[in-house]
Amino acid sequence: MLNNFQKKALPSLKTNDKLSMYQVLILSSIIEKEVSELKDRKLVAGIFINRLEKGMKLQSDATVNFITQSGRAQSTLDDLKIESPYNTYMHTGLPPGPISMPSIAAIDAVLNYTKHSYYYFAADADRLGYHKFAKTLTQHNVNARDYQRYLSSQGIRN
Repeated sequence: MLNNFQKKALPSLKTNDKLSMYQVLILSSIIEKEVSELKDRKLVAGIFINRLEKGMKLQSDATVNFITQSGRAQSTLDDLKIESPYNTYMHTGLPPGPISMPSIAAIDAVLNYTKHSYYYFAADADRLGYHKFAKTLTQHNVNARDYQRYLSSQGIRN
């Protein structure tokens, strides 16, 4: 796997205007696990970069899932209390290392992130696999509640 990564993805790995090469690798690994829809990856990369610039926590469920290895898309309240440098709900900045092997598409999303003024994203109940984006926590909470209602209507407990 490492040889394949070195041959195919490593040549794509560069710095961008905000991150070192190693930081691009770490953030790309988070994007790989956090966002499946290619169109949303550049937007979410932009959100994480906006948060890093403001000193906000990334609050990525993918990094918490890396700790728990639970396979859950969303972290539980107990998960969020786990002390680990990979818990981006507890610690600001990037985790100390990658959480997955990023694809070339994830690396491209970080290197060519969309510049915008969003700070939040939540799964879109109307378009599964996609996300709704918000500039404010208030709007994000509305989006998150919509998704929670969708989960409840499907009999899915979170």
